[in-house]
Amino acid sequence: MPAPMRWKSKLLTFKAEVTYGVDAAPTAVANAILARNVTISPMEGEDVSRELEFPYMGGQATIPAGLRTRTRFQVELQGSGTAGVAPAWGPVLRACAVREVIVEDTSVTYEPISTAQESATMYFWIENTLHKVLGCRGTATLRFNAQGIAIMEFDILGLYSDPTESPPAVPDYTKFEKPTLVTKVNTPTFTVNAVPLVMREFSLTFNNQVEPRLLVGREEIIIVDRNDAITCRVEAQPVTGFNPFVLARQQTTVDTELVHGTEAGRIVTLNIPTGQIGRMPDYENSQNVLEWNLPIMALPNQGNDQWSLVLT
Repeated sequence: MPAPMRWKSKLLTFKAEVTYGVDAAPTAVANAILARNVTISPMEGEDVSRELEFPYMGGQATIPAGLRTRTRFQVELQGSGTAGVAPAWGPVLRACAVREVIVEDTSVTYEPISTAQESATMYFWIENTLHKVLGCRGTATLRFNAQGIAIMEFDILGLYSDPTESPPAVPDYTKFEKPTLVTKVNTPTFTVNAVPLVMREFSLTFNNQVEPRLLVGREEIIIVDRNDAITCRVEAQPVTGFNPFVLARQQTTVDTELVHGTEAGRIVTLNIPTGQIGRMPDYENSQNVLEWNLPIMALPNQGNDQWSLVLT
């Protein structure tokens, strides 16, 4: 009898595809992703009943249909350590309808796109069981919580294939920099409408609508829409200095900026230039201090410009 398989023995690799659904063959040395809280739903889909009729009662045989693989994981949101060099997690974010723009020795910028979306191949091992998942696309949430690690949460959908047994190679994680905590010192800037606010929690969720399009003549995971949204929790302050109630009621456009990191190659700047504050239905109490939950809709202006993530 085989030994039990260890839940924590996981390896995730991710590589951008040149052609959709064609195996990009990621390797543990070049394309390993340093992730946490990794889960996989290896065989999502539907069960098509045969609906047979017999002269007796009983269950119906089914046929698995619409098969796809879903993987969820988190990656630390940290630059490569060198300005103008893309981080190792770049291919994962690019698979979420995001483009990567590199300015050598200066910056790497990530921005939303509507067309020419990239896809990726993911190899996922648990023990020696290998899942090859092609045509991956997905959605993401960027989180910055005080006294925590800035992270990206990914929900990735890809085309199903039967797993095989293949021992993984030794991964190389040296391209991943150690993170810094979200603190007053490490996160020097957080403003909404150019007003500095004391922030507890912040998240930008892409809300990509990811659809498995599994038809005769086409099997593809597609992203058909997005609805980028921000939630942040901040200390309340006198409305004479910052009034989210009036801003929401008057549908005022506000800019939001968050800068995390202070060293070159490790600075992350998130800009949301044309947001709209939503209504605040209730207050929050933390340590007997009044806090606001501010919902902000990240709205496009010219198009595909509702946010940018700049690494410098």
